[in-house]
Amino acid sequence: MTLLPGRVLLAALPIGLATLAVPARAADIAHPTVVELFQSQGCSSCPPANANLLAIVDRPDVLALSWEVTYWDYLGWTDTFGDRRYTERQWDYARSLHHDDVFTPQIVVNGRTDLVGDRAPELEAAIGQADRGVTGPVLQLAADHATVGAAAAQGEVVMVRYDPRLIEVPVHRGENGGRTLPHRNVVREYMRLGAWTGAAQTYALPAAKRAGLKTAILVQAGLGGSILAAIHS
Repeated sequence: MTLLPGRVLLAALPIGLATLAVPARAADIAHPTVVELFQSQGCSSCPPANANLLAIVDRPDVLALSWEVTYWDYLGWTDTFGDRRYTERQWDYARSLHHDDVFTPQIVVNGRTDLVGDRAPELEAAIGQADRGVTGPVLQLAADHATVGAAAAQGEVVMVRYDPRLIEVPVHRGENGGRTLPHRNVVREYMRLGAWTGAAQTYALPAAKRAGLKTAILVQAGLGGSILAAIHS
């Protein structure tokens, strides 16, 4: 695990998964478990976590997303997919999960729990224990809009566009200098669509800025909060 330079992470250890109160596991293609890896091409601890993500990326019950953060760029290699908005999303989770800092590689599961991403057995346990059931709103996704059905909840609706293709990135400098790193499901576009009050609502989607991207819609109990529903193309 790699900590943000100059800061101390008091909550670096995975939080107690056994303390989570969750419903019986119900993840499937219509209710995928959202697994988000926060990593950097400039972080030497990240490749094993990335391998864990690649191992589950094709599971129909999982939506795996790779967010490339920017705070390791100072080491001499600027992450080719990095974006400060992705770092900000990680900070949203840090605040929600009561961490004092951010770290890589971090995996967040359904917005409910997190762990150090290179620990495959703990990742599988978290996928099971952070299952959100089928109580969230029903989602529908079209090319130019998404609809969130009515439910007894409220939150935020965000759009994520990611590249499902295998992308090999040669890294020339920094901690991973000389390595070629594989990527899949790398987030390339991210935006908040708006608030959701619990009533059925439709949100317009902008046209994708790049070809070949898939779209995911996440409904969360506030930015950085638990994921209530998810759908992807």
